[in-house]
Amino acid sequence: MWGTMFRAPFLFRAALHYSPMKMMRRIFAILLLIAPPAYLLAGGSAAKPGAASKYLVFVGTYTAKTESKGIYTYEFDANSGKLAPKGIAAETPDPSWVAVHPSGKYDLSFDKTGKYLFVANYSSGTVAVFPILADGRLGEHTALVKDQGATGPNKERQEAPHAHWIGVTPGNLFAFVADLGLDEVLMYRFDANKGSLVPHEPAFATLEAGAGPRHIAIHSNGRFVYVLNELKSTVTVFSSAAEKKNQPYLVLKQQISALPKNFSGRNDAAEIALHPSGKFLYASNRGHDSIAIFSIDPAMGTLTLAAHVPTGGKEPRHFAIDPSGKYLLAENQLSNSVVVFKIDRATGRLTPSGEVVEVPSPVNIAFLPQE
Repeated sequence: MWGTMFRAPFLFRAALHYSPMKMMRRIFAILLLIAPPAYLLAGGSAAKPGAASKYLVFVGTYTAKTESKGIYTYEFDANSGKLAPKGIAAETPDPSWVAVHPSGKYDLSFDKTGKYLFVANYSSGTVAVFPILADGRLGEHTALVKDQGATGPNKERQEAPHAHWIGVTPGNLFAFVADLGLDEVLMYRFDANKGSLVPHEPAFATLEAGAGPRHIAIHSNGRFVYVLNELKSTVTVFSSAAEKKNQPYLVLKQQISALPKNFSGRNDAAEIALHPSGKFLYASNRGHDSIAIFSIDPAMGTLTLAAHVPTGGKEPRHFAIDPSGKYLLAENQLSNSVVVFKIDRATGRLTPSGEVVEVPSPVNIAFLPQE
């Protein structure tokens, strides 16, 4: 079934090269932990967000033309903001995206029940759903859909559909797809019993021409949807009635720049995330090399730019907020560093904590709470 596999004492790697359909997202890799050592499963299952003070941090990297060997592990103390190295979790090529399964046993990207894995395939412009079997392996896909439509004006990046992100709404009833090539957010009804995707009506929401939607953050209240546009370095805000089947799906509310007004250099927006409190939104800029901080209007969901904070390095491809909401960890891909920032819970502002660790080509972080 799998085109590429890697075996180590406690895991195998599936690069999602699903040969019958040539489903290969250019930067996506997953790791399924088969019989992990005790420190990976300390505490049994994942604790509720904010319930722990210590976490295992898994850092995904690029290994091609770098000194990285795979996924690196750290222990993070949410009381002090300290990162302590614990070694290499897995030696594997280009593990550029990792996410911890709700059970704490598997590194995956999953639906709200933890029964299915969602995959966005950038190169082919397809999205797929795979059932997660009892041992963490993946079964045959239950859904496979190819994005279709008119492409955007950027001939270099938008020559074809490019599914860049897929995720579900808080109620697990719908799936959003950010397609960078189409300048659209595609919408599907998701059936958690069958693992199926059925196009919603309307089937998509359109963004500004050439925006290049990359990632989406959905507010925990389900009412607001934030789309980060890589090519225009903007955030598009929608109000959502996703869980109300008889109402409009997404309604455009706002578009706001993630850059300072006087900035004119090269920039590619990369990551977007909501603070656990739901009061603040963060986005990373590659080029300006900063984190943009926005405050959220609780009634309208609209954004106000509060500040830009330098990430202390080059090319922050990703960042992650620890589940306690106290710290933000920014990965500077081209500076080989992870920089820890303290979050002001009242204002959302970021202050460097002084904690910086060296990691070769870091591009993704996932947290596993420890008891």
